[in-house]
Amino acid sequence: MHRPSNGTLAAAQGVWIMEVISINQADREANLNNEDLLVASCLAAAAQGDDTAYFDLGVAYSTGSHGVDTDLVEAHKWFNLAAVAGHDEAATCRAEISDEMTAREIAEAQRRAREWLSASTRRAA
Repeated sequence: MHRPSNGTLAAAQGVWIMEVISINQADREANLNNEDLLVASCLAAAAQGDDTAYFDLGVAYSTGSHGVDTDLVEAHKWFNLAAVAGHDEAATCRAEISDEMTAREIAEAQRRAREWLSASTRRAA
C-alpha cells in the first residue's frame, strides 16, 4: 500500500479522523454506514466546489481510508482540485504522492481533474 511519508498528510488525516468520530456518533443513531456517508457527503460538497471536501477525498484515496481503496490517481485528482481551489496543504500532498506515481498516472489524474471541472461548469450553467 502506498502511504506518503511526509507529516503534512499524516497530520491532515489525524484532523479528518477527529471529524469522522464526531460524524460517526451522530450517524450511529440512524444506523447508516458511516464510511459510505462520509465519502458521499464529501462528494456532495465537492460537487459544490468545496476545497476542503476535495482535500478530504484526496486524503481518503491516498491512504485507503474511510471505505475507499488506495488509488493514487484519484488522490492526485482530488488534491489537484483542492490546490486549484486554494486549499493550503493540497499542493504539498499532491507533490508527495506524485513521487510514487508514473508520468502516465499523473497525466490520467490531470485528465480526470479537468473532466471534473468541465462537468462542474456544465452543472452550474
